[in-house]
Amino acid sequence: MTSIAEIREEYEFLDADDRYRLLIDLGRALEPMPDALKTETTLVRGCSASVWVYPTRREDGTLHFLADSNAAITKGIIALVLLTVQDATPETIVAADIEGALAPFDLRNQLSSNRTQGIPNMIALIRETAARYV
Repeated sequence: MTSIAEIREEYEFLDADDRYRLLIDLGRALEPMPDALKTETTLVRGCSASVWVYPTRREDGTLHFLADSNAAITKGIIALVLLTVQDATPETIVAADIEGALAPFDLRNQLSSNRTQGIPNMIALIRETAARYV
């Protein structure tokens, strides 16, 4: 998996259209999420598109998230969010500055408000999930 720092470096040099394509490519690269996991329980509330996030706990105690969306850009956004916390311990995820890691991408100014309105809810769901495991 590519790191958030590597994606940020590439993102900085792209124009708006290529930034969209990069986000779409990130979404396409997400591990497939089985349809059976796309339920009301895993649905992120407050997103204009449907977004599902499902956590799994690994034997080493880290959390691995499966995610999907019915919108390509939104799927790329959740992929970007997951790059900041994927396969980390619950304690690390709870303490992570996810917003800070995403700040250089300036998503609020790069994308429409419809596309970014659910980001805080995605982050909150991931944090809440991790907090249950702490």
